[in-house]
Amino acid sequence: MTYLDFLTPTYLIFNANLQEFSQTIGYIANLQTGGKMTPFQAYQEIKLAYKRLKHSKKELDIDSNNSQ
Repeated sequence: MTYLDFLTPTYLIFNANLQEFSQTIGYIANLQTGGKMTPFQAYQEIKLAYKRLKHSKKELDIDSNNSQ
């Protein structure tokens, strides 16, 4: 696949979801580091954020084998 193959609406949406996931993980890490969240709470929130990202990948029908 070329770079242009990833400029489809589906991949752009997934990219936005991936960026949101990354930002969420950063917030969670900062809250945990700052003592506002326990490590267990942080783990649970990260797990939930990952599930949302994984669900969006499935809903957008993005196959990891096609991205090579």
